[in-house]
Amino acid sequence: MMKPLPKPVAEAKPPAPTLPPLILPPSAVIPPPISSNTAIPPVTLPQPKIPLQPANIDQAHALLQQLLPTKIKDRNGWRNDILSAFTGLKIPYEAQYFCAAIAIIEQESSWQSDPTVANLDKIVWKEIEKRADKYHLPMLAVKLALLKPSADGRSYKTRIDALKTEKQMNALFEDMVADAGKIGLPFEMKNPIRTGGPMQVSIDFAESQIRAWPYPYSYKGSLRNEVFTRRGGLYFGIANLLQYRVNYPQMKYRFADFNAGRYSSRNAAFQAALSILAHKKMGLDGDLLMYQNNQTSTTQQQLIKLAARLDMTTQAIERDLKLEKSEAFSQTRLFKRVFELAKQQTGRDLAQQVTPQIQLVSPKITRKLTTEWFAGRVDGRYKTCMGRQPNIVKLP
Repeated sequence: MMKPLPKPVAEAKPPAPTLPPLILPPSAVIPPPISSNTAIPPVTLPQPKIPLQPANIDQAHALLQQLLPTKIKDRNGWRNDILSAFTGLKIPYEAQYFCAAIAIIEQESSWQSDPTVANLDKIVWKEIEKRADKYHLPMLAVKLALLKPSADGRSYKTRIDALKTEKQMNALFEDMVADAGKIGLPFEMKNPIRTGGPMQVSIDFAESQIRAWPYPYSYKGSLRNEVFTRRGGLYFGIANLLQYRVNYPQMKYRFADFNAGRYSSRNAAFQAALSILAHKKMGLDGDLLMYQNNQTSTTQQQLIKLAARLDMTTQAIERDLKLEKSEAFSQTRLFKRVFELAKQQTGRDLAQQVTPQIQLVSPKITRKLTTEWFAGRVDGRYKTCMGRQPNIVKLP
């Protein structure tokens, strides 16, 4: 079982809002990756009491060197950037955490700092065609406009046809957005890239993270571009994966959270318990509220129907639900009452973590994949990595 984390602590005059180390104090959380059109309620960040005193750096180097796959290109460079991220984020130098990061990197990029994407040019042309159709523009006219030279001297069309990686695609759209007036197209060329780097971390998450915890590197240009560097992609990916506190018995639930959003496995378990009380099959997606257009989620609707049984007012239910994206939700009366009543109804304790049931949708995905599939694949890589540590532990 993974070790629980201590409660956050505060000091009298903190320098700025910060995020926690994984196991040792201080502890805090920030919002998970979000889409650009979704509003997530603000999360208050506790302040640190003292800086973490890390383990011996030489021992950490030696351990990470043993855990990394032997045949990856620039092995020392990967080791140094991973270790630098752990140090900057104050995450303990332990095999389980190193291996968690290693497993995600293998799954998301196969140790490519700028991973290639099959048929990326076709994906981009398809997106451009959708926008052209919306404005009733013939693609011939659009392609003629994109024959104009870009910032690197090549035409935009030539650059699109040559696309191989998301970093190239990001640079292309950054130039297209900056050069929109010269291109002369009547529609906005918004950058469609939402994730990047060797861990495919969300750009939105990186922007939230840097406001809450100091970024250890100096950089030129935008933070978005920094995510596409190896060091930046690893730093923000490791932060998203490990720099928040949950009491999961197995690492696979953290992998599911990485895919579906922080605390999604806990929230999906809450939905599973609620479905028992409501005698209604519910989607276990880990999203308890809807933040667009003041809509009421199915989860919220069922809870309000059960208000009398829960012995809670509608206002109290809504107040607790607003904590769904934080560690604090598991300590609310709502969370405890739902599991308490579900136990009374079933006669057994229910798991407080369930893998979210979400189908993955992306222009890059060409087959049916789910969060459960993702978590299982990463967990297999994690266990392989753990088998490389000096004192091999048989995992469940």
